[in-house]
Amino acid sequence: RHLSPRTFRSYLPRSHRTYSCVHCRAHLARHEELISKSFQGSHGRAYLFNSVVNVGCGPAEQRLLLTGLHSVADIFCQSCKTTLGWKYEQAFESSQKYKEGKFIIEMSHMVKENGWD
Repeated sequence: RHLSPRTFRSYLPRSHRTYSCVHCRAHLARHEELISKSFQGSHGRAYLFNSVVNVGCGPAEQRLLLTGLHSVADIFCQSCKTTLGWKYEQAFESSQKYKEGKFIIEMSHMVKENGWD
């Protein structure tokens, strides 16, 4: 009988400002990993992150986005399975290559936690 692998949630240090899933509060990213706040997701504003935690990745597919053709994979919260945004796998225009390997999370799926006052 095949057992599915167990998934362990990562916890980011309390001393860091973090972004968490608004639906289940799983940690998603540290503020230090934020690259840009000026992105557009499918459902409104989105942030670009260098790295994220507690997310799963779907299969890559080509999509025509506002900035051109990209190969992207949807990302979802490992805890509650909500689709959060996408990962840029490949950019086909040289001016967009900086996005490769980076992650988009839509603001509607994130909440800020720890020391934002």
